Amino acid sequence: MLDVSLRPWLSPEMVATPSPERERVDIKWWDRACYAAVDPLQRALIQRSLRQSDLVSLVDAYQSEIEGLDDAGLRMAADRLRPELVAKGFSLEPVSRSFALIRETAARKLGMRHRPVQLLGGFAMISGHVAEMRTGEGKTITALLPAATAALAGMPVHVVTINDYLAERDAQQLRPVYEALGLTVGLAVHGQSRPDRRHAYYSDVLYACNKELVFDYLRDRHAIGRPSAARLRAARLRLPADNSQTLMRGLHFAIVDEADGILIDEARTPLIISREHEAEMSTPLCEALLEAARKLTPDADYKVSQVKRTVRLTPAGQAALPNMLGSLAGHWKAKRARDELIEQALAALWLYRRDQHYIVADQKVQIVDEFTGRTMPDRQWQRGLQQLIEAKEGCPTTGRRETLTQITYQRLFRRYLWLCGMTGTASEVAAEFRSVYGLSVVSIPTHKPDLKLDLGFALYRTKSEKWQAVVEASRMLVERHRSVLIGTRSVEASEQLAGMFAKAGLDHVILNARNELEEAELVALAGEPGRITIATNMAGRGTDIKLAPQVALNGGLHVILTEYHESGRIDRQLFGRCGRQGDPGSYQAIVSLEDHLFDLHAGVLPRWCGRWMGTDRRLSTWLGRTMKLVAQHKAERLHARIRSATLRADNDLEKALAFARQTRA
Repeated sequence: MLDVSLRPWLSPEMVATPSPERERVDIKWWDRACYAAVDPLQRALIQRSLRQSDLVSLVDAYQSEIEGLDDAGLRMAADRLRPELVAKGFSLEPVSRSFALIRETAARKLGMRHRPVQLLGGFAMISGHVAEMRTGEGKTITALLPAATAALAGMPVHVVTINDYLAERDAQQLRPVYEALGLTVGLAVHGQSRPDRRHAYYSDVLYACNKELVFDYLRDRHAIGRPSAARLRAARLRLPADNSQTLMRGLHFAIVDEADGILIDEARTPLIISREHEAEMSTPLCEALLEAARKLTPDADYKVSQVKRTVRLTPAGQAALPNMLGSLAGHWKAKRARDELIEQALAALWLYRRDQHYIVADQKVQIVDEFTGRTMPDRQWQRGLQQLIEAKEGCPTTGRRETLTQITYQRLFRRYLWLCGMTGTASEVAAEFRSVYGLSVVSIPTHKPDLKLDLGFALYRTKSEKWQAVVEASRMLVERHRSVLIGTRSVEASEQLAGMFAKAGLDHVILNARNELEEAELVALAGEPGRITIATNMAGRGTDIKLAPQVALNGGLHVILTEYHESGRIDRQLFGRCGRQGDPGSYQAIVSLEDHLFDLHAGVLPRWCGRWMGTDRRLSTWLGRTMKLVAQHKAERLHARIRSATLRADNDLEKALAFARQTRA
């Protein structure tokens, strides 16, 4: 099942098309249900096939043939391998030869030799799967194997990461290996000139942040316009070098790092290219809308759903608006446009919180990614929400934007002719990977046994009790010369906790959206003795935490989760920061009944749990664990429905545009 001999880069479509991508494929709901149903069986078969494959023994056998070659000999071996990969595809024999060659080159140029589990991870990816590898198992160098192999086969490769820092770091670190094999490496990061970026896309292997890649694709599509199908085919027949309007040369082969974060978590919201709208959203207008929204009565005039993150006016609220707005009531020609802006004003007031959903820096509102805790300076909320939040915070209002073109992550990445990925946490969403992207999740064993200890969880009634318990637990750990990493859900929570550490006289560092430029440096030092690092969500994801010898002797890094996330995968990612590569470590959760997850998704369970706290510890512990499972299950189902709705809306939009093109052709 892992012996893949398909050669999509030689299909008739690609021969005729210099800038190829898959055509749109509609996946009906019954197809998705069937994919999800058979996924466990298919995963089991793939796992068995992977364990029984002769990959590692073949790589070792080929290794003896190339160990005696000098650097020039390795380059010649790479050149001889190219036609074999084109002729036989990604079948076991040529892939084993390629992996042996890449492993030897990496050992010489980087001083790092791929381990057997990394070879298995690379083979899973080159076979078109998502490789689930634990934190610290070396995913960066593992991705080198399929990337270089596909590039040697003549396929332009995109290695997609979660931020510019990781893209630049990986490209620079692995460049000597690619160049020794005769391959070129490109880098697409924010702020590049157009010629430099276009040159990067014409490299054999490109490293890019997911958002940069998607927006470049959208810009190319917008530059081409919306021609008829015949005109689009005619445009594609031009040589890429002659098409100066576009940057990319098609969607051939993609390796997605942190695949669950990019392909699942990010898939809730489409990415949009917009321009300034003629309709002005001035500061006085925004302030008037906010003032009118404040006068409306909750429940009677509008309904707020914190769970679905929506606000809707009631008929009574719609009737009351003309009096609330006064002379502004006639400002809008359409009643629906007025009502929508008032609903956005209500959302700005009651759904979006400073230092949780956004921060204010240099008189600018910057959105904070709820999954990574990082700012997204180039992104704005649509339909007037951005300007209303700016007015709420007393910042100058920017111009209102209108959408020019948009796409979802699902639609873009399904257009790649060959897609694979890697992450530390994918099992929980394996069915969605299969049903949406056609990808199976393959769990790769660890190189060394996992030694980290689970110290369970502690449940408190209030947040203040929880924070005090976190401070006391950290104090005891640093007195033992261990290091502590504390995960919080928001900038606000991290700064509140930092204030308590300051009062307790405990040295600490804080990592959140306000100082994310120091992210890699702060996380890399998180393993020093007595070090307390407070980080929002998964800040530092992708950066190794190396333990000082004294810390390792005393039990390693201890991770404290202060609030469960709506996705259990993010909890696992945080816990995975300790105990990497057989290091000692431990983790625990210290949470409260007032936490966001329980408040929104646990129903009556927090009240029941509160009754038994202090009277029956075993029952309250059991109820607490049940509450966490129920709340996360409800939240993840909601997010899955949102992603499904986003995909349906995107497909409907694409169908409408396709119909419009056909009618104009």
